[in-house]
Amino acid sequence: MKRRAFIRTSASVSLATGALFSMGEWHSLLAAETPNLAYDLVAVKNAVPALMFDSGIAALGGMKQYVKPGQRVVIKPNIAWDVPPERGSNTNPELVGQIVKHCMEAGAGEVKVFDHTCDEWTRCYSSSGIGDAVKKHGGSMVNGNDEKEYRSVSIPKGRILKETRVHRLILESDVLINVPVLKNHGGAKLTVSMKNLMGVVWERRPWHSMGLHQCIADFSTFCKPTLNVVDGYRVMKKNGPRGVSEADVAEMKYLILSANMVAADAAAAKIFGIEPADVQYIVLAEQAGLGTAKLDTLNIKRIAL
Repeated sequence: MKRRAFIRTSASVSLATGALFSMGEWHSLLAAETPNLAYDLVAVKNAVPALMFDSGIAALGGMKQYVKPGQRVVIKPNIAWDVPPERGSNTNPELVGQIVKHCMEAGAGEVKVFDHTCDEWTRCYSSSGIGDAVKKHGGSMVNGNDEKEYRSVSIPKGRILKETRVHRLILESDVLINVPVLKNHGGAKLTVSMKNLMGVVWERRPWHSMGLHQCIADFSTFCKPTLNVVDGYRVMKKNGPRGVSEADVAEMKYLILSANMVAADAAAAKIFGIEPADVQYIVLAEQAGLGTAKLDTLNIKRIAL
């Protein structure tokens, strides 16, 4: 596997039980910056997606910390559904476009974006607004629904998922940026970082009968993104993953950035309003040593815009 991947398996995150952050926590960090401090997780709120990403990636030292000149970058949003951005079914297009922009400015040799969509892929790329946003900033869209582009891989640490077929771009890239939209999911309870990786796999339906949560955790032992950016701007609170109407969506204006999927997903669960322990794949991934959901142990930067 050529892509340079890293994950902070011993990292810790600092979020209080209940509400994600108190108002005092946001303001205290705005008032007193700590320079040259490596954050395990950055949480941003109260602005449009592009501005939240600008602030979040700056707190992590800029995109050049993750993307080096000439590298091949793959960005994996959720683009599964043929619906407009207001429905909250797909990742916010403004956010995806801004990530492409930062990658290109960091000197990426190429930036490719794809998802194995549930609806017809060309309609999903268009209706979501992601196709236009990616092209505007110099990236390219790739068909994720072409079976011949998938390669067989083994999952050495998988408990029940021992092998699968993964899109070749995941295997050939230097950098993988995972950009899920936070939303309700009927089977997995939540769609966040680990769940979003199902969109790089060809055979996903068997996961439901095999044990969806364990398969998600198993695959996360194999596919470890360089960076996870959780879109919590429009959050689908019910009827996920596709949603029924805009009435299912709450405009929450959050963004989470972390190299660690367990930490990112635990923080996202708090934003959504549930405990990380209530999402089984988060628990299983933590048990597998992929990170911590103990949000009082991580070094977090909180930014209120």
